[in-house]
Amino acid sequence: MDVESIRSEIAFRFSRSSGPGGQHAQKSSTRAEALFDVEESAALTPAEKKRVLAKLGPVVRAAAQDERSQLRNRELATDRVLEQLREATKVRRKRRATKPTTASKERRLDEKKRRGRTKQLRRSTED
Repeated sequence: MDVESIRSEIAFRFSRSSGPGGQHAQKSSTRAEALFDVEESAALTPAEKKRVLAKLGPVVRAAAQDERSQLRNRELATDRVLEQLREATKVRRKRRATKPTTASKERRLDEKKRRGRTKQLRRSTED
């Protein structure tokens, strides 16, 4: 995954932040939303595209309105998109099925016998 190419393909939308902040927040469009179009990307390999589409869909988006600065929110939103892409493109190893060990089988059976004895002792003797 080529991070610099991905950064250049991210589109931004700006709007006014919600919450407190006085006149600065009411007048400035500091909220940044980063959008990354997976299908149109030249930075991802076809295998990576397939993984990202399966996990995140055709458009990866992240918003940031944490800071007063539009530039800083833009950086935060970009980092969030990149983190989502990193997670989605990770190749997970398949789990290999294993048989239970002899000791684990014995422990399970011992526990079943112990529970059975406990329940047997709880039964009333007038049956």
